[in-house]
Amino acid sequence: MSSLVYVLNGPNLNLLGSREPEIYGTTTLDDIGALLAERAAALGLTIEMRQSNHEGHLVDWLHEAQAEGAKAVLLNAGAFTHTSVALHDAIKSVTTPVIEVHLSNPLAREDFRHQSWVGMAAKGTIAGFGAAGYLLALEAAARL
Repeated sequence: MSSLVYVLNGPNLNLLGSREPEIYGTTTLDDIGALLAERAAALGLTIEMRQSNHEGHLVDWLHEAQAEGAKAVLLNAGAFTHTSVALHDAIKSVTTPVIEVHLSNPLAREDFRHQSWVGMAAKGTIAGFGAAGYLLALEAAARL
């Protein structure tokens, strides 16, 4: 079984640390990557962390994760969570387990955030725990 876990991040997550810190905190995506790399090593895993503001990149990377035999994908699709049938279909099209991750709790926010096309296809969802949610998702991936 592969030890590779893809960590895919969608639109505007490159701005973590400065974007709406009252919602998303002050931890940057690079900070999250460093935390994940350290925890992954302790779990015997390696991570491939990526971010894009383009939906098609995320779809391509989901396909790539399967082609590479990844153990799992942690996916924070950002706003695409609530709009992307393409991501939903891509998740359903691959056998690699996908764990949906959100820094905030979408159900505690605006009504339009209450539907998750990603969550409908994902193995599970971790939301509302800030940057620690990524670590929780990695722990879950290790146990798959």
